Amino acid sequence: MTTVARIAFILSGQLDLVQDEAQYWDWSRTFQLSYFTKGPLIAWIIGAGTAVFGDTALGVRIGAVLGAAATQLVMYLGVARLWGRPRLALLSIVVLNCSLLAMASGILMTTDNPLLVCWLTALFSLYWASREPDRWLPYILLLLAMAVGTLAKYMMLAFVPVALVFMWLLSRNGLTTGTFVRRVLGCCILGGVLGMLPIMIWNVQNDFAGVRHVLHLGGMSGSRAEAFLRFDKFPEYIGSQIGLLMPWWFAFMMMGAAGVVTSLRDAPGKAARNVETLGYRQKALLAAGFWPIWGFFILWSFHTKINPNWSAVSYASGFILAAAAWDAVWRRRGGRNWRVWPWPLVGLVLMTMLMVHDLFPLPWRYEGRVPFAGQVHIENPILHLKGWDDLGDTVDEMRRTRFDDPDKVFLFGENYDVTSALSWHVPGKERAYCLPGGRRLNQYDLWPGPQAKAGWDAIFVRKKFKGPNDGLLKYFARYETIQYQSRHGGRPARRFTIYLCYDYNGTWPAITGSDGY
Repeated sequence: MTTVARIAFILSGQLDLVQDEAQYWDWSRTFQLSYFTKGPLIAWIIGAGTAVFGDTALGVRIGAVLGAAATQLVMYLGVARLWGRPRLALLSIVVLNCSLLAMASGILMTTDNPLLVCWLTALFSLYWASREPDRWLPYILLLLAMAVGTLAKYMMLAFVPVALVFMWLLSRNGLTTGTFVRRVLGCCILGGVLGMLPIMIWNVQNDFAGVRHVLHLGGMSGSRAEAFLRFDKFPEYIGSQIGLLMPWWFAFMMMGAAGVVTSLRDAPGKAARNVETLGYRQKALLAAGFWPIWGFFILWSFHTKINPNWSAVSYASGFILAAAAWDAVWRRRGGRNWRVWPWPLVGLVLMTMLMVHDLFPLPWRYEGRVPFAGQVHIENPILHLKGWDDLGDTVDEMRRTRFDDPDKVFLFGENYDVTSALSWHVPGKERAYCLPGGRRLNQYDLWPGPQAKAGWDAIFVRKKFKGPNDGLLKYFARYETIQYQSRHGGRPARRFTIYLCYDYNGTWPAITGSDGY
């Protein structure tokens, strides 16, 4: 049902391809061993999808739909078949599908989607190997999950400390063997090496651009590394985590996570209040899968800005922990208490509302910015994702009507998101360029610029309403400025500033990497 609902939502056209998806699609048109910010798997998946369904939203996003289905299948098989707990498996899938994280990653084609599939596969393979240390199949699955997951996102390498913590917890109660430990470490290391091999070859060929980008984002180089301890980023980060899970699931997750820690301090057979249906080995797996990753990013948020999705892999365990705690409360209250049973229904209603809200004039909808508490204005965040299709059509119309030779007009944007959106949304899907300077570097900086197009005209696009930009006169003889309010479904959407640039002189800003990663 959820798979059908996701496909129907994509085909409804309610949500334009978002900028990151457009960027990954643009990557897929140039096969490489890796890319500036991510491994190559996301581009390969999109390339396979568009080979079947064409350059359409379904072609780009079909990988996300199939990945979401695979995530649910792996979770169900792991909890229901491997653990022998079908009730908990069903509740875990309910929690998963009623979280904003799963709602988004099951539709938008991002790197977190295949990563979560591989992480869950590795997690249950690790558990399976601990139960049957002499069988080779779980180790093979673990190795494959490590290799493929690393191709999706570097975060897969964090599974190594997860495995180490799990083995340590088991060893405290004599539940490990030398064979198990050696094979697990061998598979994790070999899988990580196989996954990183094409990525490192690409980095060597490109001055380690991807490595430097990761170090910068992690607060270990550049301006993000200036202050080691800061307190302004933590509230934003913890708020984003509550939002990704939904407040009630976040509460249940923390109850379950605290429960496994309490239980692991006691004897193996002793029950914990919020996870009493789980065995010691299962609690150890969930604790190892959740606390090292989630706890690290909580602590690191006191040093630098942490993107909300960075800790997403910890929720592979977190969803099961929330379901176990929810199930424990439900059982204690006889399964009828109003404080327990409505929450999945609330989540399902919210999921439905998010999928259909654009089709109906619901009373709480608002456009643009609205006054709140007198002075403060709130902007509908959904509008940031809408209007790109209309922008593409408008840019194409201007290219055909405002220039003498439409075939000699190239496109460029101020950042990677605008550039990738122009590449996807403008009819013809000609790759746009990204104007260097005053921003982080991106994949477009590693590809050729427009220097060979001297004498051409161009269209430059920036987000929001901006004024004239005389810096363009270094590259063009003259330009015109147009402020454009895009539309989506007949209603106002994102705002842009469009510059019509004439007679390009063949020069292009130098690309510098000083603190630009």
